[in-house]
This record gives sequence, structure tokens and C-alpha cells, in this order.
Amino acid sequence: MIPITELRYFADTQPTYRILKPWWDVFTDYISIIMLMIAVFGGTLQVTQDKMICLPCKWILNDTCHAMPNTTGPYPPEPKGIQYDLDRHQYNYVDAVCYENKLHWFAKYFPYLVLLHTLIFLACSNFWFKFPRTSSKLEHFVSILLKCFDSPWTTRALSETVVEESDPKPVGKMNGSMDKKASSVSEDVEASVPMLQRTKSRIEQGIVDRSDTGVLDKKEGEQAKALFEKVKKFRIHVEEGDIVYRLYIRQTIIKVIKFILIISYTGYYVGQIRFSVVCPVNIEKLTGYRLFHCAHPLATLFKILACFYISLVVVYGLICMYTLCWMVRHSLKRYSFESIREESSYSDIPDLKNDFAFMLHMIDQYDPLYSKRFAVFLSEVSENKLRQLNLNNEWTLEKLRQRITKNSQDKLELHLFMLSGIPETVFDLVELEVLKLELIPDVTIPPIIAQLSSLREMWLYHTPAKIEAPALAFLRENLKSLHIKFTDIKEIPLWIYSLKNLSELHLTGNLSAENNRFIVIDGLRELKSLKVLRLKSNLTKLPQVVTDVGVHLQKLSINNEGTKLMVLNSLKKMVNLTELELIRCDLERIPHSIFSLHNLQEIDLKDNNLKTIEEIISFQHLHRLVCLKLWYNQIAYIPIQIGTLTNLERLYLNRNKIEKIPSQLFFCRKLRFLDLSHNNLTSIHPDIGFLQNLQYFAVTANRAIFV
Repeated sequence: MIPITELRYFADTQPTYRILKPWWDVFTDYISIIMLMIAVFGGTLQVTQDKMICLPCKWILNDTCHAMPNTTGPYPPEPKGIQYDLDRHQYNYVDAVCYENKLHWFAKYFPYLVLLHTLIFLACSNFWFKFPRTSSKLEHFVSILLKCFDSPWTTRALSETVVEESDPKPVGKMNGSMDKKASSVSEDVEASVPMLQRTKSRIEQGIVDRSDTGVLDKKEGEQAKALFEKVKKFRIHVEEGDIVYRLYIRQTIIKVIKFILIISYTGYYVGQIRFSVVCPVNIEKLTGYRLFHCAHPLATLFKILACFYISLVVVYGLICMYTLCWMVRHSLKRYSFESIREESSYSDIPDLKNDFAFMLHMIDQYDPLYSKRFAVFLSEVSENKLRQLNLNNEWTLEKLRQRITKNSQDKLELHLFMLSGIPETVFDLVELEVLKLELIPDVTIPPIIAQLSSLREMWLYHTPAKIEAPALAFLRENLKSLHIKFTDIKEIPLWIYSLKNLSELHLTGNLSAENNRFIVIDGLRELKSLKVLRLKSNLTKLPQVVTDVGVHLQKLSINNEGTKLMVLNSLKKMVNLTELELIRCDLERIPHSIFSLHNLQEIDLKDNNLKTIEEIISFQHLHRLVCLKLWYNQIAYIPIQIGTLTNLERLYLNRNKIEKIPSQLFFCRKLRFLDLSHNNLTSIHPDIGFLQNLQYFAVTANRAIFV
């Protein structure tokens, strides 16, 4: 028999699993404990009490026991005790034979049947906690759930939600004016967004809303961060299958079948438990009698216990049937946090599926508060808030000031690399002029950026930044230069096309990734103040949007990374260009469209495949041209028409294959800079002395030079 002190093991399994037990499992476990007590009590009585008490029958008629016949007269004799010539051992033998052969099996084994059925019920109820493929998931889930429940971040996140909901809206004249101001800013921002982007949602454009975050110490922040990672990995692992759900529903079905089986035979055989038992046995040669009349002392008690046991089984079975109906009627492999999303500020909490969903449904039957607190660790908004808090703790104002440098343009610059966001302390550096953000995958520019009154330039390198509406309003008025480097063109934030005062834009990345590659940059047409456009990509032709923007461009720079740029006729429309750079475009000749740009002052054709520059004669129409860069090419000789460029002040011919310099070059009397290094020159014409304004002259890395 099982000791009573060990029965709690079957009811509670392990304490950590209690929260996974819904009320019906707890109730059925306690019913099972009562059943076990019935089995233990009945078995104990059966061991300690006499099983059968039998007496022989002296007068037998038609195989039935009769009273002693009256042979002395008309009056019955006085009652006298019947004398049997049996000793105690013979009685014991008769009791044992009659118990074994004539007592009904149900009355004989009733306590053991109760014990067997109860153990099966308990095994079915707790099998999912012991089966290796499910117990590991359940144990891991409960461990994470309890840590999330007790995490200080959970309490802070939910308390912030309550504060946000209970915070009354401002009233009064001052607040009314502030509301109007905010409304006008929002309308102004929306009005500046290009038509292409107006069809997209604010989230798609990268414009987000903001809510304040609380304070969390460093240790608590790191613990919460680790919990977020555990929840992510656990979700990926558990949502792959539904073995926990399938095992639970199968064990419930087994319990229902077991209930039907027990009721069907127990209700029938309970009537076979009788107090009086007639025992005809062929042991006359041992005892002198062949018919015995026996009494089963425990029959009445066993019948009462059996009726009580049947009533418990009925209740147990009805609960199991309710459980089965509940599982069938509800979609337990889908879990929605809709109510929590409506109540809290975390509207991005995802719905769950498969085993993860099922376990949360079971938790809800225990206490819905567990799911509500656990949902905090499924929200990206919550994770971003935590990440921001940890970032603020790590990057103090003093640490950031140490990283400020002066760039080549003598501007104060801060470069943030591979962080999880922008530390809020950055916005206390009011003297900052250039902000570089590199490899920051999930960043939102907050309204507090307005404190950086000196900010004029931003770099977003592989940083698809989102921005809040007030921050966008500030950048529209103040940002002058923007550098963006990307791998996928979709990483270009759409909000940049509403920066109405932007004068300089640098785009570095693959613009030839797909057929519709230029749709994202169509918003360039909205940048009416744009004067400088730099593209570092692999174009085969100029996008139409670049041509349209080129009407008001003053400088266009294209670094094509060695890809051949074939169609350049559209350049002639960019009549206001003063500087043109076509670098690494695999050009074999100077494009004729350049000669129509009469405002050009500087041309850079670096690192192409130019072998001849016969077209240089057409440069004489470019009266404002003062700088010509033909370096890093394959030029073998310089045409004599070079002398027609009388306004030229800087000439770069280094890194070519030039063997001779024509004397006509020295007709360019305004030359101040002349680089002929890294060529094949053997001599310099003596007329170089005519270049009275020459300040820089390089002929290094040539052959032997003679004047």
C-alpha cells in the first residue's frame, strides 16, 4: 500500500508545475487522492479482518440447507446448539476455500481495482509533466514565466501603462495653444511629405510616436535584457510544433474512456457484494460436510465504499468530459493578446500559436495575470524601451564628450558605431554639429534632438532610422547635409524626402538590385533646395529622377564602382551644374553631353578607361572651367588643343601613360596646379617657364626628366 504522506506527490507533481494545472486538473487530482484513500482503507480492512466466516450444514435437502427435523412430538423441541465435530484448523481451511472459490471476484478484489484505476487516472493526468519531449518544454516555460512575473521591468512597464492611461489631458488656454502648435507642426510635416509617401502609413515612412520611459538600474536592466532573449529563443522553439497540445488532449480522451469503462462494469457488479454466501464445496472427505453457509463481514462496508467510489468516478468523468469539450470548442493553438493590446501601450504584442499558445491558455485557467505580465516580454516596444534605458546607463555625458572629434571641415563630430540605439545623453551635447550613426539597426530619432541647435549634418550608415514627427519638423528646418549608406534600397528612410532645407545628399549603395529600384528615390524631386547630390552605386544609366533634380543641382558626383555608365545624354539638362564628377564609370571617351553645361567650373573623370581625349577641344566652350581632373586613366598623349583652355587653373593628369607634353599646354597661363606624376615622361618642354602663376608642379614617378 502507498503511504498517505506520499499521496501529495501525485496531486502536486512538482511545485513549479502547479501554475500549469487548471482548476479541473487540481480538482480531479484531489478526487484521485480520495479514491486512493478508499483503496488503502479497504485494503487495510481486508488484511486485518476475517475475510469469510463459514459454518457447515448438517441437514441438506435438494442441495440446500434445512433446519433440524421435528421427530419427537407435536411441539417443537427447545432450541439447542448444533454440535459440529470440527476443530479450528478445519474451520480456517473451509473459510479459505470458500473465500477463494465462491466469493465473487468483484467483492474479493474491490480495493485493488480502486487502487489500479486511481493510479491510471493519476498517471494520465500527469503524464505530460513526465514525458521527455514535453516536460522539458513545460519546465523551461514555467521557469521563464516565473522570472518574467517577478522581473522589476515587468512591474515598471505595466505601471507606466497605468500612468499613461490615468494621466489627464491638459486643459486651459496655455494647453490649448500648445495643442494648436503641435497640430500645426504635424500638419506641416504631413504637407511636406511627397505624394508617393502620403499613400503609405506613418509606420512605413518611419514616423513613430513616443512614450517616456522610466528608470532602471544596470543590474535589473541586464537581467531583463537576458529575459527578452530567452523568450525569443523559446518562442521560436515551441511554436514549431504542437506535441504538448496533442499529448494533453490524448490523455484527456483516455481518462474519458476509462471513466466510461469503470462506470459500465462497476455499476453492474456492485450488486454482487453480498453478506451471505452459500458455499457448496467437495471437501466432505476432509471435514465430513459438503455444504457450508458463509458470511462476508466486509460486504456492507465495501458496498458503501463502492457506491461512494462510483459517485466520485462520475464526478471525475463529468469533469474530464467538460475538459474535452472545452478543448474542442476553443482554438487552443491560437492565443491572442487583443485585450492586453487595447489596455496597454504595447500594441505590437504578437499573437502566438501551437504549444506556446496552448500553455498560455492553461496559465489563464490558473491566473490570467501571469499572461498579462508575460506579454511585456513579447513586445518589441517594451524591448526598445529597455534597450534605451540600458543604453542611457552605459553612455554617460562624460563618456560621449570624450568621443567628440573635429573633422576635416573643423566641425564637432560624434560617431556612434554598432549601438542598440541613440543614448539620450547625446542630445545634451548642444555644441554638436555632425552626428554619425553607423550599423544601428533599430533606431528612432526622438523629438529631443531639437536641443542640438548646432546640428547641420547627419550620417546614417546602414542605419534605417525611424523618426518622430516633432523631430522631423526640427530636421526639416535645420539639417543641411545628409549621408546615407545602405545595402538594400528599402533601407533608405522615406522621411528624408520631406527635408525641405536639405542642400547636400550622399547616397551610397546598390541602386540596381531590382527592376523597381528607382521608385524609392523618386522622392528626390521634393528636395527643392538640393544643391549637391553624390551617388556611389553601380548604375547603368542615370535615373530620370536624378535628371529632374539636376535642374537645380550645382554639383553632381557619381562613383559607379567600375560599372559602365552608358547613357549620359540626360546630363545636358543639368544646366546649373558647376561641378561634375564621373568616377569609375568605365568611360572610354569624354561624354559629349558635358560640353553643353556652360556653367561647369570643375570636371573630374577619375579612374575611368580613357585612352584618348580628342574631345578636349570642345572644352573651349566651357568658359568657366577652372579645374580638370583626368587622373587615374589610360591616356597616352595630350592633344595640342589643350592650349585652348586658357582659363584653366588646376589640371590633374597623374596616373596615366603620357609620354610627351605638348608645348601648347603652356598656353594655359592661369595654371596654378599641375600634376604630371606617375606617367612615362622623359622630358619637360622649356616653355614651362611661361606658367608664371604655377604654384604646384608634380612630375614624380616618371622616367628621367630633362628640361
